[in-house]
Amino acid sequence: MGRQGNSSQRNTASATGSRTGSGSPRKPSPAVYRRRRLFVGIALLMVLGLTFGGFAVAGAFNGTEQASSTDGATPGTTGAAPAPSDSQSAAPSSAPTPTPTPTPTCNQNLVTVSGSTDKPAYGPDEKPLLSLKVTNGGTMPCEVNIGTSQMEFLVTSGPDRIFSSKDCQAKSEDLVKTIAPGASETANFPWAQNRSIEGCQPVEAKPGGGGAYYIFTAKLGSRASPKAVFQLN
Repeated sequence: MGRQGNSSQRNTASATGSRTGSGSPRKPSPAVYRRRRLFVGIALLMVLGLTFGGFAVAGAFNGTEQASSTDGATPGTTGAAPAPSDSQSAAPSSAPTPTPTPTPTCNQNLVTVSGSTDKPAYGPDEKPLLSLKVTNGGTMPCEVNIGTSQMEFLVTSGPDRIFSSKDCQAKSEDLVKTIAPGASETANFPWAQNRSIEGCQPVEAKPGGGGAYYIFTAKLGSRASPKAVFQLN
């Protein structure tokens, strides 16, 4: 009975040991290790390839965008354009506007005053057109006062003072004109073949006709024209 019990215990232990040994994990062989390492390495290379490929594509798009939106950039380059320096970004300082040089007054020695009529002879009902012409004989533009304060249309006959435009002048005004070198300004006065005296007092007498000759003198300030002769019939 005792031997059978021991035998049964040995059989039970043997059976238990067999089950326990068959259930414990086996160590993988070296070939299995090599296959696993190769698989992991390939997977890692694929992940790295996808990652760097993504950066390359993004870099290409960045380069294209930079080239199209920045003037003067080289196509395919990346990175932001350099910021302008202080000297470039600062607004240019406004230079002071030079004061224009005033036009000088004409030298009286270089100003020519001439007088003329539109016809050599007039009938009793015509109005002789008296013309005063001012010419700049200098080489530079200059200003001349050709207002009524300076000009006079004077008609005489020998010592007889027939008419002056100043006698009945309503206003005495200044009119400054800039005259270019060699250019002229002309003023015209239609004369009604009447007499006048200083103060514009009425005069009943009229210039005599019948073919008498008269002299017209144009004056501008202290300058007087040569005599222009015309005839009243």
